[in-house]
Amino acid sequence: MESFRKTGVTNDVIDDVPGTLLLVSWGIKNLYPGDKVWPRDIKQEPSIKYDADPEDIYTLMFVDPDAPSRADPQFGEVLHWLVVNIPGHEVQKGEVKAAYIGSGARQGTGLHRYVFVLFKQPAGKIDFSDFEYIPNNTANGRRSFKSRDFAAKNSLILIGGNFLEAEYDDSVPELHKQLGIGPFASK
Repeated sequence: MESFRKTGVTNDVIDDVPGTLLLVSWGIKNLYPGDKVWPRDIKQEPSIKYDADPEDIYTLMFVDPDAPSRADPQFGEVLHWLVVNIPGHEVQKGEVKAAYIGSGARQGTGLHRYVFVLFKQPAGKIDFSDFEYIPNNTANGRRSFKSRDFAAKNSLILIGGNFLEAEYDDSVPELHKQLGIGPFASK
């Protein structure tokens, strides 16, 4: 879990190292903190596992703090997935507020960190109706998301996390087309 500090995740996304490692997998590929992966391998929604009291409620986020690049993160964090009001460990029974999208690092922008964070909702179920649903076919509403601010606003408690690093591959233009965003030159 020290890799959260070494890579700056604790500065750029969350305040502290998560107490629990989220078990994140795409098929047979299990994610370990800081693993380097290709966007083509994480296009589909992953399986997320963690220990949880079935009576507790959780929020799961997946963000990229490095958009358009780690050197110039003017659009970070980009929200790649948001599931709220998760009963216990059953992510699939939570309320999806931002549909999952995989890695979209633009060509020439280097490695991006993609961070999964899990928060407990100590007050139980929360009314998130003021947060409009974001489908997986738009970039609208995804840029400049702030995990830290969202957690503070909703009194969430950091429980777990995991992260990966990814850079451009030949599958990224397909995601950009799906989101309705065109190519641009990085600074």
